[in-house]
Amino acid sequence: MRLLKTATCNLNQWAMDFDCNLKNIKESIAKAKEAGAVIRLGPELEITGYGCEDHFLELDTVNHAWECLKELLVGDWTDGILCSFGMPVIKGSERYNCQILCMNRKIIMIRPKMWLANDGNYRELRWFTAWKQRDQLVNFQLPKEISEALSQDSVPFGYGYIQFLDTAVAAEICEELFTPTPPHAELALNGVEVFMNASGSHHQLRKLDIRLRAFIGATHTRGGVYMYSNHQGCDGGRLYYDGCASVVVNGDLVAQGSQFSLKDVEVVIAQIDLEAVASLRGSISSFQEQASCKTRVPFVEARYNLCQSFNLKMCLSSPLKIKYHSPEEEIAFGPGCWLWDYLRRSGASGFLLPLSGGADSSSVAAIVGCMCQLVVKEIANGDEQVKADAIRIGQYNDGQYPTDSREFAKRIFYTVFMGSENSSEATKSRAKVLADEIGAWHLDVSIDGVISALLSLFQTVTGKRPQYKVDGGSNSENLGLQNIQARIRMVLAFMFASLLPWVHNKPGFYLVLGSSNVDEALRGYLTKYDCSSADINPIGSISKQDLRTFLQWAATHLGYASLAEIEAAPPTAELEPIRSDYSQLDEVDMGMTYEELSVYGRLRKIFRCGPISMFKNLCYRWGAKLTPQEVADKVKHFFKYYSINRHKMTVLTPSYHAESYSPEDNRFDLRQFLYNARWPYQFRKIDDLVRELDGDRVHLGESSELDKLRDASQGGGGMGVVAAGSGNPNVGL
Repeated sequence: MRLLKTATCNLNQWAMDFDCNLKNIKESIAKAKEAGAVIRLGPELEITGYGCEDHFLELDTVNHAWECLKELLVGDWTDGILCSFGMPVIKGSERYNCQILCMNRKIIMIRPKMWLANDGNYRELRWFTAWKQRDQLVNFQLPKEISEALSQDSVPFGYGYIQFLDTAVAAEICEELFTPTPPHAELALNGVEVFMNASGSHHQLRKLDIRLRAFIGATHTRGGVYMYSNHQGCDGGRLYYDGCASVVVNGDLVAQGSQFSLKDVEVVIAQIDLEAVASLRGSISSFQEQASCKTRVPFVEARYNLCQSFNLKMCLSSPLKIKYHSPEEEIAFGPGCWLWDYLRRSGASGFLLPLSGGADSSSVAAIVGCMCQLVVKEIANGDEQVKADAIRIGQYNDGQYPTDSREFAKRIFYTVFMGSENSSEATKSRAKVLADEIGAWHLDVSIDGVISALLSLFQTVTGKRPQYKVDGGSNSENLGLQNIQARIRMVLAFMFASLLPWVHNKPGFYLVLGSSNVDEALRGYLTKYDCSSADINPIGSISKQDLRTFLQWAATHLGYASLAEIEAAPPTAELEPIRSDYSQLDEVDMGMTYEELSVYGRLRKIFRCGPISMFKNLCYRWGAKLTPQEVADKVKHFFKYYSINRHKMTVLTPSYHAESYSPEDNRFDLRQFLYNARWPYQFRKIDDLVRELDGDRVHLGESSELDKLRDASQGGGGMGVVAAGSGNPNVGL
């Protein structure tokens, strides 16, 4: 037997905080050694943090990374253990994203990344060059300070593997796993048994399965040990890296770390018999045949043994059932952990949330409540770092610390209901009940006096006073009156966030939380610079449909029972007067349902559909319920208001990234913000297709049958519920 003990880890790194990152790396090595591991794998670019972005272009960043690596190598950290560290390296005039493979105070080789992540949230080609030489390792001259400290002048650099006396080990860096021809396929044929994947992978709803299936597929038909390490937490931006450090052997998951956690360091240990890898490969005829005519990959010899022989004291890791969170749990725990990292690292004393009693702001409140529960739970489990942060933020004295989530929320969470004459007693009551359930410090504020003062000023200047539409006013007056309310709430929210700590004799400031969802952003159904404009937004990339199922889940699992009533209420902005024959509703205002918006969003972003492609797709999807003309009207309506309101994405509050059709234009959805909203060429092509389809239907005599089918299913699946263009679709311009 060849028994191997490996350690991979989740690390909560912070971009550009080298002290924090080095501390976490050292702690992970110490835990790996304590467990008896002989391989320790850390995440991609762990020394600098993955999210440094344009800081990677600064020579200081690269130099500081070498200084940290030097500290790791001159100490005893790498004695008796193979460590893989991630950092940027400059070779000649190119900058590479590298894994530094070290053991016994020496660098064995430097492995640059060959396939860079450059889509979605990733821009690695902006900062790094892809390594293209696959046929040989080249000589890399170490920086003078490193060379002198290690008594080592140079090191092999490039694509290859390390041949130990008893096994072969190679690095595969993040994106490389997901390429059409991943390196591990070729490396396996060259005899590599252990693959180390250092990753910087962010959370996205329902994404974990894709990642785990890739690990399993990498070793299921070709054998091998696949180690995966990832960042975990908010390292300074919109992304939450969701950990899940894992070890897979021959297609079986044998070790899995947490996906969401407040821990700074989590080490996952696996104990493996490498003879199982050799046995599987020897039993697959096609593997043997392909290995006999393989392309040879260069390697570095390391005259060390990593494995132990037969030893009953070492228990082998057994296959595990993969642990997945439900989407509702992902919404609770991912943004909750992200908020905690942001809070403890920003220097703020807490959060302030404009709580309207509606589904979106109530979802944010529930996530903050979940965060408080996670903090108390982690302290009870003995996490001293979480305890120290909570004591500092909550201003505890005399050895006290949080033991109750509601008491902790009272110290760090303000909620404010900013009602007007248009607000209902129902939403006011729901906001107060939910705040009490969470434990937040709740305020009930009327903004009518401020609005009246502004309208009086406007009347003094212009001689006119605007009226709501239900009182005989025009669309412009109606929209202006709604936007005044929305924008006043933003101003008041920031005022309360900065001054309420002073009122209660607390130091610091509070972060203002936003609560617009991804569908409203896509449609532009929000007022520019209203209370969706905040410091951060934990739900800005989550759909309305997912939030509603989250509220149902949270009512039971988080213990906030009032969320069930909030979820059942129809969505409304409550910016217009309530009359016996009129009540403002979001879907009527928008001229489309939230379900339809989700469909449009996925087609636009994930499937890269313009107006014509979207029309064609929806003719297939909705053809049993809608005529081509009705589909065309809906597509035109969406693209018209999407393009009119696209400018709002330029000032969208930084939001937790959770959904693959987010319209956030800072880094994920890069498009213009000034459009010809008439889309003359595209809409003309749609009209041509409608006439062609209508002509085909008449010619084939199918019109009556399709009409019958459509009439029988009318109202299902979210189609036809709201007439396009009804209500006031311009709300929030």
